[in-house]
Amino acid sequence: MPTHIQGVWDLTIVTPIGRVRPVVELGLQDGKLVGTARGAGENLPLRDIVLDGDRLTWKQSVTRPVRLDLTFTVTVEGDTLTGTSKAGRLPASKVTGRRRRSDEAEPA
Repeated sequence: MPTHIQGVWDLTIVTPIGRVRPVVELGLQDGKLVGTARGAGENLPLRDIVLDGDRLTWKQSVTRPVRLDLTFTVTVEGDTLTGTSKAGRLPASKVTGRRRRSDEAEPA
């Protein structure tokens, strides 16, 4: 079971237009990995979530600030993750994240 990636993750993505800080929630539904991303006023489903050891990949589409199809590739180590987000032919953006503790409130 991929329980080591479940939870709420606060991400930082360093993009050419600045830092983006979405929140990603990962869990299991009927034994399958599922997830959503929240940020910029959007609540988006994650697609094609694959866990291979500590390597996690997923796809998602965003419409703000511009419409993009993103592919994430990250490595999960405990309560942190690092990797990249790629949008088509644009350069890859650095992604870092931290799992939120269950007693931790939503950031303001």
